[in-house]
Amino acid sequence: MKQLIKKARMKLGAFLWIALAAVLIILNLGVKTAHAETVRPAEQVNLTSCAISGDQVQITGVNYGGVSGNDSQFYLFELQPYEDSIGQRTDYAAAAAKGTNLSFSIPLNYGTASSRLYSKFVAAVWDGEQYVAVSQPAYITNPEVVAKNQDPFKAPLTKKGLLIETSMLDDAFTLGVKHVIVNFPFQFILGTGIDYEYEGKTYHFNKALLDEYDRIVKNLTAKDLSVTAVILNSWNDGTPDLYYPGVRQTAGVNYYMFNASTQAGYEDIKAIASFLAEHYGGIGNGKISNWIIGNEINNQEWNYIGPMSVDQYVKEYERAFRVFYTAIRSTSANDRVYFSTDYNWNHEANGTTKYNAKDIIDQFSANVRAGGQIDWNLAYHPYSVPLTEPEFWDDGQTGLVTWAENSPIVNIGNLSVLTDYFQKPELLNSEGQVRHIILSEQGFTSTSATRGDCEELQAAAIAYAYYIVDSNPYIDAFIMSRQVDAPSEAQLSASFGLYQCDMSQPNRIVPTRMKKSYDVYRYIDKSSKTLEVTKFAKELIGIDHWYDVIPDFRWKGLEKRTQN
Repeated sequence: MKQLIKKARMKLGAFLWIALAAVLIILNLGVKTAHAETVRPAEQVNLTSCAISGDQVQITGVNYGGVSGNDSQFYLFELQPYEDSIGQRTDYAAAAAKGTNLSFSIPLNYGTASSRLYSKFVAAVWDGEQYVAVSQPAYITNPEVVAKNQDPFKAPLTKKGLLIETSMLDDAFTLGVKHVIVNFPFQFILGTGIDYEYEGKTYHFNKALLDEYDRIVKNLTAKDLSVTAVILNSWNDGTPDLYYPGVRQTAGVNYYMFNASTQAGYEDIKAIASFLAEHYGGIGNGKISNWIIGNEINNQEWNYIGPMSVDQYVKEYERAFRVFYTAIRSTSANDRVYFSTDYNWNHEANGTTKYNAKDIIDQFSANVRAGGQIDWNLAYHPYSVPLTEPEFWDDGQTGLVTWAENSPIVNIGNLSVLTDYFQKPELLNSEGQVRHIILSEQGFTSTSATRGDCEELQAAAIAYAYYIVDSNPYIDAFIMSRQVDAPSEAQLSASFGLYQCDMSQPNRIVPTRMKKSYDVYRYIDKSSKTLEVTKFAKELIGIDHWYDVIPDFRWKGLEKRTQN
């Protein structure tokens, strides 16, 4: 019995020691956690530059704080785009002596599996227990310096553009358009038939699909048209990595946000974007000069990721946008990369799935400035209010269109609100210039929701809108939607085409006859005919002269001469 009692006491003693050790470990972890949460290093670093120089990445910064601890070094950590913190890592990439200024230089490793082209970097200090980040993440800001294609951007002769039917290319050429839109289904580009090696990994692309797009882009380029690609991500069960984790196919959603928050999603995006920029770099398959990443991103109906605050939403979009931007610009140095919004400047936001366009622009710009300035641009959609009525010049009566910065809607009627806003110092690009703005989608219906046929009003709206844009130096393109009415839109009083369509064929776009707007748009930028074909519109709009209502009207001198 004594032996049993002795053994029991020994076991109990061992158990108590184990329990005590566990308590101490827990308490210790609690102390460390509390330490990490409450004790911050004195150092406060702003990384002021992160750029490629030769085969190195040069990173500089300024310490606006003090110097803490016994360790005398700053440490540079490399993060992938999908990573948000250094956590418990110890594998710093470089070190520099503590002081007011800090500088690091590390190999770029361009083109290899260990490439740092897409990486972001943070400065950290050792606090005696772990490495703690003391700076914001900074991305490389000049990926264009490594691009093989350094051809300059070719600016079109006019701003006139159109969403065309690919079977009607000759008609578009007759119209004299210089800008065209091509929608790319991002989720179907992965496939078979084309092997592409990028940064040490081989990707497989859909040759049958790309052969069709090659034909389109090649033909457009041959006509000397500036091609804008809209990169869209609709649903495909076969490409789950392209969607944000946890997102499922959702009713009422047209497109989904690109996923760069996981390693697989990030790698797919960078490879596809690099491939497209190289494939359509101007040799053999035609040239794409402008890239719009997603559609109307202030409304998740067109860029779904799930309910979240505008801050988190923009953070995730910017994460993917930077991957696209770096892939495209590191391949074709002078291509332009855009995001798009609708006209809801300060209107219809709910804070979780719909956001004000102005808030998206402000937040995106602030994020980019903090993480490394890049030359992002805006593709805007300034439809009339409502879309089912063509007269935008009386939209002020709705109370939604004003000339103030807080206007609920910014459309063609008050377009200068947008271009004035983009002249603010905090929105200028890295060279201090106003960013490029294109109007990549707008149309004016020829079928009023309340009055039926209104072809003359449509033609007048197109004339007035084009003159406004053509006279605004901060707008690069006016891309009309569309060449031919779409039956699905026309039945909703959104007959935006220059041609009527065959409504008996609802699943096809088949032109029937030209509208009055056709000749207006054809000759709107021809000095010999422009004022003649738009003369009828003045009475409909209620004006005597175009130069009375359009600041710096391009044809002002001609209009004055012809009236004398």
